Amino acid sequence: MIKVLIVDDSPVSRDLLEHLLRADPEIEVIGFAGSGEEAIAALSLKRPDVITMDVHMPGLDGFQTTHRIMTEHPLPVIIVTASLDPIADSANFRALEAGALAILLKPPGLGHPDHLRAAAELVQTVKLMSEVRVVRRSTRPAVSLQPPRVKTPERFKVVAIGASTGGPVVVQSILASLPGDFPVPLLVVQHMAEGFISGFAEWLAGSCALRVKVGEQGERLTPGVAYVAPGGTHLELDAMARINLTAGQPGQLLCPSVTQLFHSVAERFGRQAVGVLLSGMGSDGARGLKELRDKGALTIAQDEESCVVYGMPGEAVKLQAAQHVLPPESIIAMLQAISK
Repeated sequence: MIKVLIVDDSPVSRDLLEHLLRADPEIEVIGFAGSGEEAIAALSLKRPDVITMDVHMPGLDGFQTTHRIMTEHPLPVIIVTASLDPIADSANFRALEAGALAILLKPPGLGHPDHLRAAAELVQTVKLMSEVRVVRRSTRPAVSLQPPRVKTPERFKVVAIGASTGGPVVVQSILASLPGDFPVPLLVVQHMAEGFISGFAEWLAGSCALRVKVGEQGERLTPGVAYVAPGGTHLELDAMARINLTAGQPGQLLCPSVTQLFHSVAERFGRQAVGVLLSGMGSDGARGLKELRDKGALTIAQDEESCVVYGMPGEAVKLQAAQHVLPPESIIAMLQAISK
């Protein structure tokens, strides 16, 4: 049984989440907390496997509570929020910075056309996150590492980045470390619940010198700009290297797809591309990174020690798709070096 602690100051929301989670025979709701302080106090008594966390609560909010959990009692935390407004988005993504693994919208009530889909997403996310190994957050500053030597026979023209669970904070750290005059455009696919991508792009933009925006159909790529794939839409490039947004196929689980981005970049730029595959569940991006390497591109996978989930990079390593397997600090150093 997966033991879940529900943290939310709204009795109505707690009842709804309990009802949805208890409907699955593999999940047991072991308790509730109406504030961050109650959540911290419950950890040693209840010993949950997963915590669902509201952001706006009296006293310790979701960000502060998640920070405390990840430094004192590391556990998988899922942010379950009722709002998509910019202020709430800021708090949601600060919770990711603190160590939360995923963000979901609270499922609507019975009778809403989106109820069943959202309920299924909640249950599936709780099950997946219960398998994630989380570690105590260190307060020590990251050590700056020297990048491996890289032969650059041609000037690179694009960087493509793919990430899923555990990826948002790494994407942020990479983009925040690059200069505003970075000489090539960047394309980013981040698996995230629909509705949060615009807030994700704004959060990234607020922490880095690069311009960050959600990609739009027909846009020409501009150096120093990071284009984030819209939710529920594949980001590809056409023959003129303009953004081409395409709908996912019926039944396709991952949209946007990292592999489809990498495939498109490999076809358009080949050896003039850089592919970076970061933390995430599953195998999306592994075959695409192999295709990039086969076309002569520079390919990088995040290393196992620094990943929240080593699924996607691990599959790429198995396929020998990554020329370099590195922690985020070295990925940053390498991108800084090849841009000079």
